[in-house]
Amino acid sequence: MNHNSVEVLLVEDNINDAELTIRELRKHHMANNLFHVKDGEEALDFIFGMGKYEASRDLLYRPKVVLLDIQMPKVNGIEVLQKVKSDPRTRATPVVILTSSKEDPDIQKCYDLGANSYIVKPVNFESFAQAIRDLGFYWLLLNQRPS
Repeated sequence: MNHNSVEVLLVEDNINDAELTIRELRKHHMANNLFHVKDGEEALDFIFGMGKYEASRDLLYRPKVVLLDIQMPKVNGIEVLQKVKSDPRTRATPVVILTSSKEDPDIQKCYDLGANSYIVKPVNFESFAQAIRDLGFYWLLLNQRPS
């Protein structure tokens, strides 16, 4: 896959949630160019062209949207959000927090750091699938971003 064509960067360590998200977006033709990473460290490497993605370091990967879990190994989602939103090159990249945490301090911290949306993953399968469809429709089809 050409990493510059990535529309959705899914940052999710829970394989079941990742598979459901990917399947739902693809089922509705909203994520033909989706890239999945399993932790925050790999997400930062991907976005900023470091580590195994360093071959294209002169290029910055700017997906249409980053779907970001909070609770992950290595580097948590809040740290990823902070780095993405504090860098002028990536600040405009939409970051949607997609997590199981409904803790108010997490919600407040994410918005303070520049999250574009905060969605608590529904526990029910159909509700989760519907939330992913709605999210994909909005961020990939309706939302306009700067060039």
